[in-house]
Amino acid sequence: MAKYSDVFLEELVRAGLVDEAQAAEVVDEHERTGKPTREIAKEMGLITEDQGLELVAQLLGAERVDLEHMSIPATTLQAVPGSVARMYSIMPVAADGNAVTLAVADLVGPETSDEIRFVLSKDIQFAVASSEAIATAITRYYGTEDESMKDMLSSLESELEGAGDLLESGARSEDLASVEAAANSRPVVRFVNLVLYQAVQDRASDIHFEPFENEFKIRYRVDGALYEMAPPPRHLALPVTSRLKVISGLNIAERRVPQDGRIQLPVAGRMIDFRVSTLPTQFGESVVLRVLDRSVVSLDLENIGMPDDVYQYFGEDIDKPNGIVVVTGPTGSGKTTTLYSALRRLNTVENKLLTAEEPVEYEIDGIVQVPIHEAIGVTFARVLRAFLRQDPDIIMVGEIRDIETSEIAIQASLTGHLVFSTLHTNDAAGAITRLIDMGVEPFLIASTLEAVLGQRLVRTICNNCKTQYTPPPELLQQLGMTEKQVGGRPFYYGAGCSYCNQTGYKGRRGIYEYLRVKDPIRDLINRQKPTLVIRDKAVELGMRTLREDGIRCILDGYTTVEEILKYT
Repeated sequence: MAKYSDVFLEELVRAGLVDEAQAAEVVDEHERTGKPTREIAKEMGLITEDQGLELVAQLLGAERVDLEHMSIPATTLQAVPGSVARMYSIMPVAADGNAVTLAVADLVGPETSDEIRFVLSKDIQFAVASSEAIATAITRYYGTEDESMKDMLSSLESELEGAGDLLESGARSEDLASVEAAANSRPVVRFVNLVLYQAVQDRASDIHFEPFENEFKIRYRVDGALYEMAPPPRHLALPVTSRLKVISGLNIAERRVPQDGRIQLPVAGRMIDFRVSTLPTQFGESVVLRVLDRSVVSLDLENIGMPDDVYQYFGEDIDKPNGIVVVTGPTGSGKTTTLYSALRRLNTVENKLLTAEEPVEYEIDGIVQVPIHEAIGVTFARVLRAFLRQDPDIIMVGEIRDIETSEIAIQASLTGHLVFSTLHTNDAAGAITRLIDMGVEPFLIASTLEAVLGQRLVRTICNNCKTQYTPPPELLQQLGMTEKQVGGRPFYYGAGCSYCNQTGYKGRRGIYEYLRVKDPIRDLINRQKPTLVIRDKAVELGMRTLREDGIRCILDGYTTVEEILKYT
């Protein structure tokens, strides 16, 4: 809980348990991962579990409880539904009339405690226990996730029936007060929290709320594929979308134009950012949330799965004093993550870093990040021009879309700046042709472009149900491989299990092709040769294509043939 973590840190510094330099390290790690500062200080070995909990208890004015040896009565458990316990990482330990005592592992900010108070409609007090003890107790008393989800939906249905009139009038009405009352009603708040919690637990990258004529669909995108959850009643569409708009600070009265916003919420004990986008449709507003979970996305260059040679070359090229480095691939291929990882590596006191993004995905301390807002004239080209007067060393442009942006990027590179950007092309060599098609002079591309990194994200096989098989000759033919190249090595696929939701896949990794612009390539650019000729020359000079890198991933047992054929 970023806002309040400082109180805990201040106390640690005041008590002499950590010094200023160590506190700064904890803050860095907290900003990078969103983990609570108590947990980070413990992982770094600066404090023991006991010291941390003692301090939290002191700051909350609460006593510590031993959940392991406690027996919690059923009446106390009824005061807090399982889904609420999981969402906020809390465990009820005592209930008396309209008051309940909750065990927590960390400081709870006023906003969060107000929300818990509202969702439970009870007065709350706190006790302190370790996060492991709370997680164990939640599973012990409330059952597994799946059971809790089913119970939650059935208990919600009865609550929703109880609030039926309010929700029905909110769903039908043009009256803003009714809509707002329905959006802020207890069952809707709990339902939205449950959906967000479930998405974070399933490591979803996006959540889609889609109203249709007779149903209201909710889908999660996990590892690039969409999955549907049990659909809620159709009349919940307006209250739920209004609730999402309320917490993301959007105008709930305006349903005719698209809107964008942000939500920052504690989910299961860590801060998660959601980027919100609404779209007016025939049957109401469709809302999509992009989940930005810093503990899932690693922004360290060594952790994004590059092959050793690409990692080494990319590291050399981003250390150059000037030039342009372009990352290319379709939407959702991890381009932004790669660029952020490069920026984090270069984010030192000696470097001034500026980024122009639409929108800013991850906030990184020490980097000046500017959101693009075309509606008011804040375009990539205009921001880039202003950047050059800000004395930067390194500039990142979210995307090169037009001749104006590309010319200023080239200008910046020629005047001694290192420029990063992205392009939507199918492969690395295609980026050069795309720039020429935009109208950029070939000699300018040849003199400023240092490298193009093409990438895709492929799903990785679930380790729990990984099964080996021998590929038939026709499959090898599709991949353009011979049995000799396979050398008797097995191929793998995921059979499907409960751990991976029967998909056979868990997580994703990148496949890469890296085109370094050397003299022979510069010569081809100047002579305006087509993509294929540039690509063949790059391969001749040692570039591995996306397909070849994909085959490496198949032979190393990371992914399946289907994934590589689909993406390369």
